[in-house]
Amino acid sequence: MELRFSATDSGFELAIAGRLVLRHSEACPALTVSRGRHDVTMVRGNFRIDDAPHDLVTPTAWRRDGDTIVLGDGETAIARITMTADGLAISAIDPAYDRLWLHLHADAHETVWGGGEQMSHFALNGRRYPMWTSEPGVGRDKTTVLTQTMDADGMAGGDYWNTNYPQPTFLTSRWIAVHCTTTRYSVLDFTDRSRHTIEVWDNTAQIVLFAADGPRDLIGQLSTYFGRPRALPDWAIGGAILGLKQGLDSFTRLDTFIEAGAAISGLWCEDWAGVRETSFGRRLFWDWTWSRTRYPDLPGRIRALNARGIRFLAYANPYLAIDGTQYGEALAGGHLCLRQDSEAPYHVDFGEFDCGVVDFTRPETCEWFADRVLGREMLDIGIAGWMADFGEYLPVDVRLHSGIDAMAAHNAWPVLWAQVNDRALASRGAQGDALFFMRAGFSGVSQHCPLLWAGDQSVDFTRHDGIGTVITAALSAGLVGNTFSHSDCGGYTSLHGNVRTIELMQRWCELAAFAPVMRSHEGNRPDDNLQYDTTPELLACFVHWSRVHAALAPYVRALCAEAVATGLPAQRPLFVHYPDDKALYPIQDAFLYGADLLVAPVIEQGATARNVVLPGERPWRHLWSGTNYQPGTHAVPAPIGQPPVFYRPDSAFADLFASLLARLPFRGAASPHSPSPHDASNVTERPHPNPSPEGEGLRLRDLDARVKVPQ
Repeated sequence: MELRFSATDSGFELAIAGRLVLRHSEACPALTVSRGRHDVTMVRGNFRIDDAPHDLVTPTAWRRDGDTIVLGDGETAIARITMTADGLAISAIDPAYDRLWLHLHADAHETVWGGGEQMSHFALNGRRYPMWTSEPGVGRDKTTVLTQTMDADGMAGGDYWNTNYPQPTFLTSRWIAVHCTTTRYSVLDFTDRSRHTIEVWDNTAQIVLFAADGPRDLIGQLSTYFGRPRALPDWAIGGAILGLKQGLDSFTRLDTFIEAGAAISGLWCEDWAGVRETSFGRRLFWDWTWSRTRYPDLPGRIRALNARGIRFLAYANPYLAIDGTQYGEALAGGHLCLRQDSEAPYHVDFGEFDCGVVDFTRPETCEWFADRVLGREMLDIGIAGWMADFGEYLPVDVRLHSGIDAMAAHNAWPVLWAQVNDRALASRGAQGDALFFMRAGFSGVSQHCPLLWAGDQSVDFTRHDGIGTVITAALSAGLVGNTFSHSDCGGYTSLHGNVRTIELMQRWCELAAFAPVMRSHEGNRPDDNLQYDTTPELLACFVHWSRVHAALAPYVRALCAEAVATGLPAQRPLFVHYPDDKALYPIQDAFLYGADLLVAPVIEQGATARNVVLPGERPWRHLWSGTNYQPGTHAVPAPIGQPPVFYRPDSAFADLFASLLARLPFRGAASPHSPSPHDASNVTERPHPNPSPEGEGLRLRDLDARVKVPQ
């Protein structure tokens, strides 16, 4: 889409599709440059990154030379802004200037989304977001004791902006999108209402611009640019994937779930390669071959599962434990990243064990890992999927085969890791049948990774690291090209006495049933935590929601086809189909599951009701009572077992939705306050809440406290 240049009395402006994107004048300069001096510290995937910018220059003079605008400080040319076929190319004329701040125009009241997979805030207004893949942290709230404790132990507490999957892409409610193509450290800064600032730690930056008439077309353009997804395989959406890690006892426990009536499509045993116990909890042995002692005759057991219609899934990551056999093979084959000061392999501390880093900048290494490890050790024995974990830990002081600076390679590493996994599937003709899922990502990962999972949430209801963050993660990632997401049902991280409750397990099942893939996890400390087969009550809960999930498979199959055709994610922000309703823009605790289902999970401890916004002009039908509700904001009863879920009565899948209760007996206790079926005119209706001035993410039950953004 063509950029339009126009000179003004005080400078110039650039617009796309009639929307101003950049304005330059002496009072409002478009660019600042400086020299930088960074310092990076990494402890087990947690990073502290500092910078000392100096020799700052903000050029105000300008002249146009064809498609290029030269910015100057007096008579000295400082930088260039070139209008390209798809956006802007920015460069500092002196290569020593390796910090750029591009200031794009912002309307004071527009809402901004994106930034990759964000956990804390869906609307990004009022905050700055460093783009650096890392561990997201435990707690992620500097006011809590858990976060403070974890910060004291290896900088592991995290903050609102830490994420496994950042992406320097954002969309605004003017229906424009901006993508910065860099893989270097960058920052999206929305703290100034008058401008959107992109900070790049480089001498150059490429900006790609998109414009559309509404969000659906804009999302589709981004999906086309980054690469459309493949549809999920039938088996992955046709039942729950049961996560167990107890060796051969996992198969016995699987039978318990099946005998109780659960719809199981996969058994995921991440301990297939063995385990090691650490102070963090039960970790895996990072040598990617099946453990003959923990899983005798695993290929035979996989064949037996397949005969029952159940797939077997495993686990892998791009690191090799130095006490494993594959490490020696990788070392001999030149497949490991090296130290800068010697020919020795670079080792990373992953918490009481060290690993070598597989060097994916070397083509022979990519082929070796895809074929030798993922192919022969996994796919060839019948493994149908795996968690492709990590990808965030590339240190900035490794020496890479390609010679690329590790500061530039760090963010690209998850994408290289996704490519290797996808290459393994392609080598066995398994794309579209076998399935891997990742937590780490960066720009372009959606082209190779068929499924995201939301990472390692704490086993609680906390605002920044609990169950609710998986909704924010799916919504934000879905806007920038990732159509399918899911989470660890039950949560993962249990530390310092933080353990699962029955209520959390029940509520997570309710949420997970309305994701494209439903997969449980035993967590990092399974012996300290409840599991879904710990009590009859929890087993009945998992059975019920696994069957709800399986019954929705025809609808999810239609969403897969829609995703392939249009790029629309399965789980969508409410505004995607109702873009004229600005009150919907910040909502991050509810989602549209396709266009016909609205899901408002209960993500607050002890809640038995919650406010739900029903958008549009036509009624919505309450799934559990058959009650029609008029559009508006309603207080909806939400006892355990009845999360607020609504569907379109005129949906082509209305009969499927209505049949859920009749086909799948409800096992929870109905609330004494549950409404009986009646006409929507009898339902209390409230006006939409006003969006906050900063456009920050809202939970309808509880407005998020304002956060002071560090400058």
